[in-house]
Amino acid sequence: MQQKIILIVSIVVGLLAAFLTRTYLAAKDAEVQQLKADFLKRHDTIEALCFKRDVPSGTVLTKEDIGKITVPKNGLRGQALTLENYYDALNRKILNGHAKGDILFWADLEGGHPTSGGLAADIRKKMRAVSINCSGAAAVSGMVKPNDHVDVIASFSFPKLAEDGRTTIQEIVTCTILQNVLVLATGKETSKSSVVRNDPFSAGSYATVTLEVTPREAEMLVFAEQIKGRIALSLRNRNDTYYEKELPQVDFSKIKSEIEELNMKRQSEVLGGR
Repeated sequence: MQQKIILIVSIVVGLLAAFLTRTYLAAKDAEVQQLKADFLKRHDTIEALCFKRDVPSGTVLTKEDIGKITVPKNGLRGQALTLENYYDALNRKILNGHAKGDILFWADLEGGHPTSGGLAADIRKKMRAVSINCSGAAAVSGMVKPNDHVDVIASFSFPKLAEDGRTTIQEIVTCTILQNVLVLATGKETSKSSVVRNDPFSAGSYATVTLEVTPREAEMLVFAEQIKGRIALSLRNRNDTYYEKELPQVDFSKIKSEIEELNMKRQSEVLGGR
């Protein structure tokens, strides 16, 4: 009799534990869904077209290749194809290979936008195209290509009084001046003029990169070059629309005071992502 009671109690406890676990998981799932809903509410989104599977360069797109994904429209609107462009993408050839989940951009398609003519037609309304002198290591070893997205980093040299108050020294300051900028062209090569290559990194050399920016951003870029600032590009995943807030200016003192903290943070993130 005692064994039966123990068995019944064990079953009841097990059922109670299963119920509480299920309730906890359901609550967490609801919390995640609410966070997702809040994020989408705060940020305007679009239903963009994406690749449903890995596709090699030169592929003629079919309905088996094209899917959809909900993404923030900031930085993508006017560049990415949306659901209303579905039939514009069908039976079009892509210039470069893409992985499953990549967003489909107009510049990925041979011939670009159906109404496009030259580079000017590819520039969105209220935006401008500005070319900067950038090559080699400053352009990620020349691997920045048309339709990539980059951050623009500039280093400036300013005169500054030394600690003795009499001697003038040159202080170098580096800062990120623009984030998530679309590359329209490298040299004279645009996404529409690119030839289909088996090796995606075999593009020719170039000395300039043309970016799509706002009129105010265009002034900043021109000013940075006029005062002989050194401009470098930081390549980013074009599906990454993350914006880093309050990036600091960097000088020698900044590096000296924060280098250990930055390295510890990077190591913890790398190990945590494995």
